[in-house]
Amino acid sequence: MAANGACFLGNVTDGPWGWNVPTESVAFDEAGIRSRLLCLESPCYAVCDGIRVGLSHHAGVDSSAPSGGHRLKPVAWVPPLPIWQLGDPAFRETHGTHYAYHAGAMANGIASEQMVIALGKEGFLASFGAAGLTPARLEEAIVCIQKALPQGPYAFNLIHSPGEPALESRCVDLYLSHAVSCVEAAAYLDLTPFVVRYRVAGLRLRGRDEVHAANRLIAKVSRREVAAKFMEPAPQRILKQLLEQKLITEQQAALSQRVPMADDITVEADSAGHTDNRPMFALLPSIAALRDEIQQKYRYAQPLRVGAGGGIGTPSAALATFMMGAAYVVTGSINQSCIEARISGHCKKLLAEADVADVTMAPAADMFEMGVKLQVLKRGTLFPMRAQKLYELYMQYNSLEEIPLKEREKLEKQIFRSSLESIWESTQAYFSELDPGQIEKAAKNPKKKMALVFRWYLGLSSHWSIVGEPGREMDYQIWCGPSMGSFNAWVRKSCLEDVSHRKVADVARHILTGAAFFYRVQSLKLQGVVLSPACSEYRLEPIES
Repeated sequence: MAANGACFLGNVTDGPWGWNVPTESVAFDEAGIRSRLLCLESPCYAVCDGIRVGLSHHAGVDSSAPSGGHRLKPVAWVPPLPIWQLGDPAFRETHGTHYAYHAGAMANGIASEQMVIALGKEGFLASFGAAGLTPARLEEAIVCIQKALPQGPYAFNLIHSPGEPALESRCVDLYLSHAVSCVEAAAYLDLTPFVVRYRVAGLRLRGRDEVHAANRLIAKVSRREVAAKFMEPAPQRILKQLLEQKLITEQQAALSQRVPMADDITVEADSAGHTDNRPMFALLPSIAALRDEIQQKYRYAQPLRVGAGGGIGTPSAALATFMMGAAYVVTGSINQSCIEARISGHCKKLLAEADVADVTMAPAADMFEMGVKLQVLKRGTLFPMRAQKLYELYMQYNSLEEIPLKEREKLEKQIFRSSLESIWESTQAYFSELDPGQIEKAAKNPKKKMALVFRWYLGLSSHWSIVGEPGREMDYQIWCGPSMGSFNAWVRKSCLEDVSHRKVADVARHILTGAAFFYRVQSLKLQGVVLSPACSEYRLEPIES
């Protein structure tokens, strides 16, 4: 039967709970219905007076006494759902957060100190984007964040660097020396001695027989075979190597067999940056099932948690992920357009204009020689096309000298804007400080030298986008997934449309509040109460902390 903003498709006399609702507490208008749905800390009772459907927060035990027309039987109800109840409470307890929400790392410090601190102070976990930074810059960030958040929560990124193992090793050295207690491991193809060392070096006995993992690990994966490596205990072959180097103790090696490599597994679907572009609805159930198999096998005292990221840019996407069993949700691209992100205003403007289809894959700087790609914004930049051209030349020729003169001149004029010789000099200077072994390899292998020269462009293109390098706008490398487009569509004509108003903690709170709101709307719908679009829309209004 029709109503002002809602209708009930069931039998009005069916109220099965033995409750009744005072008529004076019921809202029948659209604004009143929405306000009751948004009061997440209170239950909602739907009633029908034979003509209209309304909502109330109040109900009492039914009695045989006549109601005198002042009480109505509820036809549906939803319990309270404050946003801290979303997800797995063990995630909040382990990481010291208020919410099951994680802002993932974005390399080169795009996920900045300011972002980590802003979210941490509001009870959200965020990872600092350590990938691509020098050890000195990373140490500066560690000191800054630990000073602002002495009790957390915060995390730091550790990215797999198969071509530059010295960088990965230095990161772990810094994390251990500064007692960084939570690391987000990303882009791993296999376990390395560095990530195993970080995890195992923090193991100790607490009490008589409880294994305490002081170094928590969140592993971001997109493949079952990689997920399995982080779900299982540390491999013996690596433990043996670390023991020989005296980097861990015999007791730590023994304790490592009683805990998984990671506390949390983030299923990375179609995300920005490194991604396999996998659909969440296929990937999350598969890896969750793998988790259950491995938990059954090892019987860990603290069961593994599986969260999810990639494509989460709206409340409905977050709710869908929670309803699939995710312990927590991870956001990335949408945070990059926020005030606290360390990226140029020009890039934030491009991100705010992006649609779902305005992304593409391009060669990755850190795994260029392996043919690994990452997802970037294609609207407003020529970077994807130019980066792909460099990879094609790398695959076609064995050295810079083999590249035809005409093609070489195009490279120097359009992409590098300098001679390849001068680019090589700059490349040598960079790696001499960061990883001298790369220069030694290039001296013996012309193709390696060509790869390093091409990586000069791939690496600097992301730097240019961060600092807003004038004249290089068409070369900006901007990591972006399709969630950016869905977020922009959601916030259009709202308080979050203007990037100068996008605060990362506000975005996080709106995502979770909207998810809880939509849960209540859908729960009522499943019970026969169908709300109008005006009642069931989560509107972006300011949320008081």
